[in-house]
Amino acid sequence: MKFLDLAKVYIRSGGGGGGCVSFRREKFIEYGGPDGGNGGNGGSVWAEAVDGLNTLIDFRYQQHFFAKSGQPGMGRLRTGKDGDDIVLRVPVGTEILDEDEETVIADLTEVGQRILLAKGGNGGFGNAYFKTSTNQAPRRANPGQEGVERTIWLRLKLIADVGLLGLPNAGKSTFLAATSNARPKIADYPFTTLHPNLGVVGVDNVEFVVADIPGLIEGASEGRGLGDLFLGHVERCAVLLHLVDGTSGTLIEDYETIIGELEAYGGDLADKPRITVLNKIDTLDEEERAFLRDELEAAVGEPIMLMSGVTREGVTEVLRALRGQIDEDRLRRQPDEEDDAWRP
Repeated sequence: MKFLDLAKVYIRSGGGGGGCVSFRREKFIEYGGPDGGNGGNGGSVWAEAVDGLNTLIDFRYQQHFFAKSGQPGMGRLRTGKDGDDIVLRVPVGTEILDEDEETVIADLTEVGQRILLAKGGNGGFGNAYFKTSTNQAPRRANPGQEGVERTIWLRLKLIADVGLLGLPNAGKSTFLAATSNARPKIADYPFTTLHPNLGVVGVDNVEFVVADIPGLIEGASEGRGLGDLFLGHVERCAVLLHLVDGTSGTLIEDYETIIGELEAYGGDLADKPRITVLNKIDTLDEEERAFLRDELEAAVGEPIMLMSGVTREGVTEVLRALRGQIDEDRLRRQPDEEDDAWRP
């Protein structure tokens, strides 16, 4: 299945059915009176977050979603049938944006969340609705209310606990393949990863989700390389895992490039908890490891970890450090949820 995280969709709710002008006509009943029924309501357009989807590829092949209009009313006080609703089933983590691509209409972060995007038009009143003691034979009825037509954007931000960052060929996909059942493409050339990958990682009987995004290069925030299109997929992560290639001859420059792109992206991405790891240490001897570790720690300003995704050296320690950061993030969120809870 192809990965698609941005889609433009055209939606329109159904219009209401018109009211009916009708009079009762039966044998031996001279003054039957008005009996025109009301029109049916038009169908609405909803969006719902469902489980089992991780891409918006369905909206590449169908961009128009038009709900049906309500049927007009009929004689004998018969109300027209309501139009059927349309439900856009989207993956969890989908943002719904207005046509300007900036105004957020809704953010569906949990399974089962629903949002009304376009309400169907109300049906018009038939002439039976307007009868009074002074107007016993009204000859008027209301037309149905028109539906709502709008253009929206769907933008998917994958929900994961850990986001992988690094330059191309920093070993992100190798780490994901070594720690989970995910099988991302791995090769010795840049930009092997063309779209985000998710993997479920387990350590000490605890599982969490890791997101691997394409590598960043200098100027990504300005559109170079694959740009910063995929950085949105790590916005929701509790912690970022920054992998630095130990075989690179420009270790500090590589680290500063990624940090600079995070800051240029904006938001609070650069302020998220981050674990820096010196990767590919299987190609380094003890002296080189110690030298590069001290050099990188001086640039980062905090301890770093050593790891090799190929030999799995240091992988367990990194996973435990990630798990600790995830637990701390959940504890930070817990008080906010308790404050919103109702108390007698």
